[in-house]
Amino acid sequence: MDRHLFTLRATVKDGERALVMRNGRFERVLEPGRHTLFDPSREIAIEQYNVVRAELAAERFAVLKAARPDLAAELFEAVETKADELAIVSLDGRPAHLMAPWQVRVFWKVATRVEVERVDVTSERKVAPRHLAMVARERNPYVAEHVVENHEAGLLHVEGRFVERLAPGRHAFWTVGRKIEVKRLDLRPQAVEITAQEMLSRDRIALRVTLTAFRRIVDPERAEAATADVDAWLYRLVQFAIREAVAARTLDEVLAAKNALDAELRAYVRERVAETGIEVTELGVKDVILPGEIRELVNKVVEAERTAKANQIRRQEETAATRSLLNTAKLMEDNPLLLRLKELESLERLVEKVGKIDLHAGPGEGLDALLTRLVRLKAPETA
Repeated sequence: MDRHLFTLRATVKDGERALVMRNGRFERVLEPGRHTLFDPSREIAIEQYNVVRAELAAERFAVLKAARPDLAAELFEAVETKADELAIVSLDGRPAHLMAPWQVRVFWKVATRVEVERVDVTSERKVAPRHLAMVARERNPYVAEHVVENHEAGLLHVEGRFVERLAPGRHAFWTVGRKIEVKRLDLRPQAVEITAQEMLSRDRIALRVTLTAFRRIVDPERAEAATADVDAWLYRLVQFAIREAVAARTLDEVLAAKNALDAELRAYVRERVAETGIEVTELGVKDVILPGEIRELVNKVVEAERTAKANQIRRQEETAATRSLLNTAKLMEDNPLLLRLKELESLERLVEKVGKIDLHAGPGEGLDALLTRLVRLKAPETA
């Protein structure tokens, strides 16, 4: 822009427009090109603007609209949102701006195609997939996006009130004028470890018991309404159950009847979780931890019981062996041939341990007589 003695020269480029102001009042718009304005009194000022995908201040637009409403409608697209209304502004077919309620923005439309899509958030709680693709999803204050996995249940709350259960997948909601919250509950079986808690048995012996419980959520709506933290609530419930069960038993009963104790605990807990939408599939005692001196006494008792059982087994074996010998002796008494065979068997075992054997047949008798006496099993009968 050059000013000479009586003229003002201005060059407007492509993609630009210039507003001519005389004494602060709008006069006309300069198109692209070189313009020479007669201004001997220096009353003209020129404001140049980029008009490609550009905006004009809403206050400036209001002044131009008041002066030349026809020209303002020709050059600009004014977008104004109402309460509970959003507007998606696209420039040349590309979504560019998401406008919140009670906003006014003015866009040049001489070189840019301006399209506006309005969304009534009072009737449309969920964001349509088409709209979700048009808005920026990172750090967007007007959209709440949640993903529900296949093993989860998503519970939608609007203004603190439960509305519906969401299916697995991606969900997006408009947050204008409302509080959106999605609580996700894991439907897979979960293990809850109940750590050692010191308690007294009926015979006043202090012991600690650790347990393991397996639970799963079968009714998400009821479970969410019943408790804010499923695992913490179940942890406390099992604690009360095991204290009650141990207090009613002696130490020997706790150690000897573990299966009965597990069954009692399961019945106690299942009865109290029946109306909460939670199922306890398994519950049992994992470890019983005794004080040091009690553990030593129990070990001694166990060792004494094992020693007594070993002695009993040894006595039973000795009795059985004695009875077997008695039966063998009776058989030999009634059958001399069997006795003779036993003698030969004993002689055979004895010979196996001897390195050299000298046989004497007696005076005047040969080897044949010796062999005859060895194999004869029955003495000759006397006349």
